Amino acid sequence: MISSIKHTSSSFTSADFFPRKRFSTTKPRFSPLPIIKNSTLNDSFSSQKPLHVSTTQSFTFSPKQQPKQLLRTQCNAYEADRSRPLDINIEVLDEQARLEAAQRIKIGIYFATWWALNVVFNIYNKKVLNAFPYPWLTSTLSLACGSLMMLVSWATRIAEAPKTDLDFWKTLFPVAVAHTIGHVAATVSMSKVAVSFTHIIKSGEPAFSVLVSSFLLGETFPVPVYLSLLPIIGGCALAAVTELNFNMIGFMGAMISNLAFVFRNIFSKKGMKGKSVSGMNYYACLSMMSLLILTPFAIAVEGPQMWAAGWKTALAQIGPNFVWWVAAQSIFYHLYNQVSYMSLDQISPLTFSVGNTMKRISVIVSSIIIFHTPVQPVNALGAAIAILGTFLYSQVYNSHRAIFSFRYLRTTCLYGDKRKKEKTEE
Repeated sequence: MISSIKHTSSSFTSADFFPRKRFSTTKPRFSPLPIIKNSTLNDSFSSQKPLHVSTTQSFTFSPKQQPKQLLRTQCNAYEADRSRPLDINIEVLDEQARLEAAQRIKIGIYFATWWALNVVFNIYNKKVLNAFPYPWLTSTLSLACGSLMMLVSWATRIAEAPKTDLDFWKTLFPVAVAHTIGHVAATVSMSKVAVSFTHIIKSGEPAFSVLVSSFLLGETFPVPVYLSLLPIIGGCALAAVTELNFNMIGFMGAMISNLAFVFRNIFSKKGMKGKSVSGMNYYACLSMMSLLILTPFAIAVEGPQMWAAGWKTALAQIGPNFVWWVAAQSIFYHLYNQVSYMSLDQISPLTFSVGNTMKRISVIVSSIIIFHTPVQPVNALGAAIAILGTFLYSQVYNSHRAIFSFRYLRTTCLYGDKRKKEKTEE
């Protein structure tokens, strides 16, 4: 039973509750709680139902045993199996369930949009490069289009402009340099080889990440992380050896792109700690700075004369649709990158890694179907092994990071408690 007890102001010890010989002859009077009408506690109550004390008032325990006094108590009780219902707001629970379902739908839309935009970009980008083989200008146009879109969005207040300072742009500069190199290298690769082959090689980016972190940053990883690199390296090597249209420039472009994007991620993690800039605005600022870095190099490597001649040739061969191809690949390049950064604000790095792996699968399969790329069974096996290795790496690596973060947090808390104890003792 659950009881509420009131008594007169008297001092007693715990021994007064249970006398050794017999109980007090004073019989307590009970008054039930409102949920049980006209019920009193008597000597025939069930011993299998425990007595639960819900409220006590003016309990005092004297250090020495006091003479026994007659106690008058008033109990408000109800049996445990008749406890009053919990006051749970069902509407609040329903609202929370609806919010969680809406969040899952939102993440699913992000993923589907990210993959679809990436597939469309790669298709139009390859079409442009087949007709207009100038990857430096193509890369510049992609960054220029994205920068213009975001400037218009900020000017019309469709998107809120970020609040930045000089320190923000200083920390963004090395990130922009690495992003520029990786972007151009990937475009050069796709101008020389099939889209599927470029993305198979780019699936080996985790291997570069571990190697750079180990040799340059001194970071150590558990054995499962290193073992997960074996299928990645082996799958990429098998796909490269069996590629029918292998090109060294295309292969090296994809490898350089992997290395550059690894450094981009490292610089981004180091420089953007504590910066309150959304993923969309962060990528917009990154595109603008990369455009400023890339433009003079694009002019020096290719130049306006080559671009003019190539543009006339492409228009003569393709027609007005070529202009649409260039506009589409530029717009979709910015959109898919923007959505990927926006989705990273909503999901964990592990979920993002899995989504990135699935994105590569969708790009490889769709490009093979659309461009009728010839694929040997051994080549397809190498691609499957590399992608599987990337998936395993994302699982093992993020588990390692989670364990490391937990240990670091626990060590920090223990150290803080120790310092607090030392100061208290002082």
